[in-house]
Amino acid sequence: MSAVNKLFIYVVLPILVAIACAIGAVYYWVNQPLILPSPKVDILVPKGATPASIAAQINQARVALSPAAFVLMARLTELDTKIKAGGYQLVQGDSPLRILRRMAQGDVTSRQITLVEGWNLRQIRAALAQHPDIKQSLQTSSDAELRAQVGLDAPYAEGLFFPDTYIFPIGTTDLEILQRAARAQQQMLDRAWATRQDNLPLRSPYQALILASIVEKETGKASDRARIAGVFINRLRLNMPLQTDPTVIYGMGEAYDGKIRKKDLQTDHAWNTYTRGGLPVSPIASVGQASLNAALNPEKHEFLYFVSKGDGSSAFARTLPEHNKNVSQYILGRKP
Repeated sequence: MSAVNKLFIYVVLPILVAIACAIGAVYYWVNQPLILPSPKVDILVPKGATPASIAAQINQARVALSPAAFVLMARLTELDTKIKAGGYQLVQGDSPLRILRRMAQGDVTSRQITLVEGWNLRQIRAALAQHPDIKQSLQTSSDAELRAQVGLDAPYAEGLFFPDTYIFPIGTTDLEILQRAARAQQQMLDRAWATRQDNLPLRSPYQALILASIVEKETGKASDRARIAGVFINRLRLNMPLQTDPTVIYGMGEAYDGKIRKKDLQTDHAWNTYTRGGLPVSPIASVGQASLNAALNPEKHEFLYFVSKGDGSSAFARTLPEHNKNVSQYILGRKP
C-alpha cells in the first residue's frame, strides 16, 4: 500500500467520516421535532431579542432546546439578524429550524378581541384586562391618564373607541389596541360628519358622537334607529330636555343595580338629561357606524316621544297625550 493510500485511509478518511457524521447530526437536530408540554406553546419575542434569549424563553416554557445549538444554527443560516418581534406559537412537529424560519419571516400568531357596540369604557377596559394574550400596561391608569396615553384630544375618553373586532399578534399591549380603536373611531366620525344633513342642531363632530351614543343605547330594533335619532333632533331644535334614561344610568356608574327610580331621575349630574337641557357632557357608550349615521342623517318627522313596546321596537308619538296612551299600553299593560 502506497504512502498516499495510507494517508487517505488513516488520516483523511476519518476526518471525512467525522465531518459527515457532524453534518448528519446537525441536520438531524435542526429538523428533529421538539417535545412540547402541550399541543401549542406561545412565545413572545420582544424587540431586540437574540437567538440566545429566545432559546432561554423556549426553555422557560418547558421545551428542551440547546441554547448554544440554536445560536449556532441562527448564525450559520444568517437568520440571526432577521428575527422579528411578535408573538409566535410553537406546535407539535415544529423543529428548531422551522421555528427560527418562522421568526425570521415574521409569521406571528394572531389573536382577536371584539369591542361590542354600546359598551362603555369600563366594559372595554375589563375585556382588555381579561384577555390572556394582551400585554397589560394600563391597569393602574385612571380614565384621564388613559386619555393622555392614547393621545385623545377630548375632555372624556368615553365613546372614542370604535367597537369592532381587532386582530393582533400575541403580546400586543392594551394601549396599542385602544390607539387603533381611537384612530378607527376618528376616521369613522370624520367620514360621517362630512356627509351629515344640513342644519342639524349639532355644533361639532363630538356632539354628533354624544348623540350617536344615546341612539346606540336607546335602539332595540335597527329599523327604528334613524327615527329615534329624529326624535332627539326634534327635541334639541325645540330646546326640550332629551329625558333619556340611558344617560341617567351612565351617570349613576356602578351604583346602578338594574333599576332606575324617580329619585335617580331627579338627582342632578352632568349626564342627567332630565335635570339638564341639551346633550350630556360626553358620549355614554361606544358607537357603531349605524348609530353614528343615524344621528347625522336622522329620519325627518314630527315625533317628539317614543316608548319601548317590549319586543325591541318602539312606539312613537307626536304629542304628550299620544305618548301617555302608548305608555299606558306598552309599559303599564293596559288595553287601549
